[in-house]
Amino acid sequence: PLFQEPVTRGNFYRTGYREIDLVDYDTRNYKANAAVHYRLDPSMAEQSPELIFSGNFGSGTTVYQGDNRFSLKGITFLQSRIELKKRNKYFLRAYTTSTTAGDSYDPYFTALRLQEEAKENRDWSIDYNSYWAANFDPQLESLGYPQVEVIGFDPQTGRVITEFDVEAAKQWFIDNQGLLGTWHQESSAFANTGGQGGSNTKDFFAPGTERFQAKFDSITSTLRSEGGTRFFDNSALYHAHGEYIFTPTWTDKITVGSNYRLYTPISKGTVFGDGNGEKITNSEVGVYGGIEKSFWDKKMKASFAARADKNQNFKLLFSPAGSLVYTPSPNNFFRVSFSSAIRNPTLSDQYLSLNVGRATLAGNLNGATDLVTVESLLDFFGSSNAPLSVLDSFDIAPIQPEEVQTFEAGLRTTLFEKLYVDAGYYYSFYNNFIGFLIGVDFVPSSVGTGIDKLDVFRYAANSSSQVETQGFSIGLNYFLPKDLALSGNYSWNKLVKTDLDDPIIPAFNTPEHKFNIGLSGRNLRMNFGEKSIRNFGFNINYKWIEGFIFEGSPQFTGFIPTYDMLDAQINFRFDKIDTTVKFGASNLLNNRAFQTYGGPEIGRLAYVTFLYEPK
Repeated sequence: PLFQEPVTRGNFYRTGYREIDLVDYDTRNYKANAAVHYRLDPSMAEQSPELIFSGNFGSGTTVYQGDNRFSLKGITFLQSRIELKKRNKYFLRAYTTSTTAGDSYDPYFTALRLQEEAKENRDWSIDYNSYWAANFDPQLESLGYPQVEVIGFDPQTGRVITEFDVEAAKQWFIDNQGLLGTWHQESSAFANTGGQGGSNTKDFFAPGTERFQAKFDSITSTLRSEGGTRFFDNSALYHAHGEYIFTPTWTDKITVGSNYRLYTPISKGTVFGDGNGEKITNSEVGVYGGIEKSFWDKKMKASFAARADKNQNFKLLFSPAGSLVYTPSPNNFFRVSFSSAIRNPTLSDQYLSLNVGRATLAGNLNGATDLVTVESLLDFFGSSNAPLSVLDSFDIAPIQPEEVQTFEAGLRTTLFEKLYVDAGYYYSFYNNFIGFLIGVDFVPSSVGTGIDKLDVFRYAANSSSQVETQGFSIGLNYFLPKDLALSGNYSWNKLVKTDLDDPIIPAFNTPEHKFNIGLSGRNLRMNFGEKSIRNFGFNINYKWIEGFIFEGSPQFTGFIPTYDMLDAQINFRFDKIDTTVKFGASNLLNNRAFQTYGGPEIGRLAYVTFLYEPK
């Protein structure tokens, strides 16, 4: 035929899985900690050197929202610490932290693996389209779907010239949504069976069936690096830190210190690029020093500090800081400061290798070359005649430490002996601001119009321009009679990219405006005739957070709507048994809201606590 009738079905999606069918929504956690504090010279009381041995253990099961949705099952956390210290003089501490992933897995990727185990996307599409074409395309003309009309022939190209009423077709789809939904369900049901698309296709794995459970258990118990979705983690860090304070006569205080940290991540290729027996270690060391000096009868205090940090993968970096604090009277403080700091790329920024379905989240220790922008690739696929020259390629430099310089000014004061005020303003300049870039490793086929390679990556990357942030905050406390206090605070935070063409996605993830208003009371007494309730307190707090863009992984980037919440608690002190009982709830009115894009709505959490404090 000279032409075929173009039946545009638009976007259609294969049958997926609800998260509730793939994860355990219950949250269980266990925590324990113990510490032994030994005074080496008890006669010195709190000034005695002190030796401390402590340990913390935690284990739990929950659903975690990060770069993807993760089902954490039986994770463990263990920390051990030994420390020798003397108050206001020195400390020397060392600790180690180790973690295990238990039976944790990626439910999003599990859903994709279940679909793939039943049928490849291409085969599912073939079955869907064949059923639709055979059963529903013949009905379109009789139902008023606009037809293609031949209006001529182009002898130069050999193509038939046609005319098609696109707007009428769009309106037809709007008018027939119910019918199209029915057709979609029928076509999907056919494609969900073994069908005819491929030689190794199976029926859809239906939740609740033994067949589904067997396949689900197989996928989630197999490591991601071996074709499943289970995580492996046997990682640890080791940290040593020492500090000493000198108090010479010519200045108030001199502080010197140093720290060393070693990371040993072990994920067997399920999180980091340590598959095939490859071993990853990362170490960093820092030294610092500071000096403080008071002037003008101790009404002015000046301080200066400097720090040097070296990570094994990055150059040596220095970060100085200084401040002035003026105290004209005991209840009034004015401060100005300049500080600088560095943020070494995290282990994820350096070594991550995590396929989350729509993209692979990748560390960027070595950089990336010859990537294609998503926008130009969409333009290429959106036009049947687009040349390869429309593809916009780019490179990503290896990740570097983030550096920031901040100027800050603030005050703390008490007005009218009842109003406490703490206010501050900051302005920060970031160089090498760490965010991420999305690119496609795309190779078109050298034969025909096929594709040899198409892999989407999200790389940790630095901004090529300076990023600036500024903010202001103010906190107020007004002390009312009878141990009551009215409090409130407001903060404003703004990120500015100095180069709007810089493609870095900064993941600021901070609302521009938010505030809290609260009322609290303590040591209260309420009389009821001859009886009374004594030693009780309460706290009521209202919070408001303006909506903001949350930038996470490719499938978890979007807008968080404005939300507000009310928290409240009341506590009673029983002196005879040295016990305080507290009843409370966060989000008391159950105003369900999202706090991370792609995460669950946060509802009300009620609690009761008992605190025993013997005299």
